[in-house]
Amino acid sequence: MTVRTRFAPSPTGYLHIGGARTALFSWLYAKRHQGKFVLRIEDTDRERSTQEAVDVILEGMQWLGLNHDEGPFYQTERMDRYKEVIQKLLDDGYAYQCYCSKEELDIMREAQMAKKEKARYDRRCRDLDVPPAGKEEIQPVIRFKTNIDGEVVINDHVKGQIIIKNKELDDLIIARGDGTPTYNLVVVIDDLDMGMTHIIRGDDHLNNTPRQINILKAMGAQIPEYAHLPMILDEKGAKLSKRHGAANLLNYREEGYLPEALLNYLVRLGWSHGDQEIFSIDEMIQLFDLDDINKSASSINPDKLLWLNQHYIKESDPEHVAKHLQWHMEKQGISIENGPALSAIVSALSERSKTLLEMAQSSRYFFEDFEEFDDKAAKKNLKAAALEPLQKMLERFSAISEWNGEALHQIVLDLTDELELKLGKVAQPLRVAVTGAGMSPSIDVTLELIGRDRCLSRMAKAITYIEERVAAQ
Repeated sequence: MTVRTRFAPSPTGYLHIGGARTALFSWLYAKRHQGKFVLRIEDTDRERSTQEAVDVILEGMQWLGLNHDEGPFYQTERMDRYKEVIQKLLDDGYAYQCYCSKEELDIMREAQMAKKEKARYDRRCRDLDVPPAGKEEIQPVIRFKTNIDGEVVINDHVKGQIIIKNKELDDLIIARGDGTPTYNLVVVIDDLDMGMTHIIRGDDHLNNTPRQINILKAMGAQIPEYAHLPMILDEKGAKLSKRHGAANLLNYREEGYLPEALLNYLVRLGWSHGDQEIFSIDEMIQLFDLDDINKSASSINPDKLLWLNQHYIKESDPEHVAKHLQWHMEKQGISIENGPALSAIVSALSERSKTLLEMAQSSRYFFEDFEEFDDKAAKKNLKAAALEPLQKMLERFSAISEWNGEALHQIVLDLTDELELKLGKVAQPLRVAVTGAGMSPSIDVTLELIGRDRCLSRMAKAITYIEERVAAQ
């Protein structure tokens, strides 16, 4: 048997962190078993589905690297198939037409609740051969004829064995009065037609599972295996809010997270392998198993995600990180055409950057000239005592033919000895002069990456700044 899993988001909102974890678990299980991962867009809710949401789902999956083997399939393109199945269920006696109005159903449920009974459809149209008198013109809904006897057994990979008595289930609507199919039917048909062997989804779908299994049995289908994932909670154990990225997975990209860090973070939300915290993609594929998913809900930990992100920024190939950094540079409006290679920026700033957004924002001076020095850094470092060291360094930097960090650093060290100053009294004014602020990588790396012309020009600017301040005193 070839393992086939699917991710089937509804494009009525953005891809959120819970959906991304479902997609990851489904993708990992298929990859581990050399199976197929299918992407299906469940867009039958035409009023709420949007193309924008579809685009964001596809973009989010691509950013995470969860590439599908088949699809994306769209339910709106399969309406003829759904109508065909509805008619067959009617013909085979597994479905029937229901003429009850909304008002009748409301009265029925109110009466049941008054008797402290479970509110559900009482099957009054189940055995009708013709429409009730006076309702001949009504467009009936189609209900599935659920077995009254027996039970549904779900051997869930996460929840364990679950047994539901059929008498607890009502005859659900599988087609509306206008003929459009409902969620529980189209999902079953899609899973059957697409050969799904394992259904991995959130446990908010657990109530639908016995109903869907009964429809699969009526269609003579083999029942897939199920794994219902516990929900993800915030740090306080409450339902996730938009502040935690529940609204849009791509918020994490906006905030500067690497996809590998987020995937590592997601896989540990409900799954574990001993005490291991850091997993490569290959390790995830090799080790992931549905039976190891935790039964209890998981809580997010933003500090852990930030720690993972910093780890991946430091340990990943700088060329790989640079590809993601470029996206942030563009978003920040920083042109990288006339500056150093982004991989060199990554190498220089990886130790001090927790996110790519932070890295992009703190690297602007490598690519763009600044108008003014940071006031605090300038007052502390661009003082009269810094004038001679800067003048001498400008003279010596201008004289060298090869601009590299090692040679530049040696000039700084020689001048420090010559002027009998501490290194900080020479290097820090130089740092402020060429970066505009008081923080940067080591001075040799900083100088080399900024480049000869920019450094010399900025040093001259700093000298003028100091001279004007001295003259004004």
